[in-house]
Amino acid sequence: MTPITLKKAISEELKDKEFAILYEKERIINSIACTVVELRQRQGLTQSELAQKAHTTQPVIARLERGSDFRIPSLELLGRIAYALGKEIVIDFKQVSNIKQERYT
Repeated sequence: MTPITLKKAISEELKDKEFAILYEKERIINSIACTVVELRQRQGLTQSELAQKAHTTQPVIARLERGSDFRIPSLELLGRIAYALGKEIVIDFKQVSNIKQERYT
């Protein structure tokens, strides 16, 4: 039996449209989580301190940073967090490869 790598397994699964959409959603949630953790830590803030500055609660920040919530954080929440960190949200639409585009059509 030929061993299969994780990269190859994911590549095969991404051929399924529903899987590809859910995978992309998880990638976005994870990216947001990593960015918030990095920015918060860089400024030497605790989750509680960031929550207070962003007018939310520590459990909300913790859930967002874990990336385990199935919901994508609202723009309102992300805007408050960005403002609290002295940042702004930048949304960008990038060209996708033909293979990736086929997954969503």
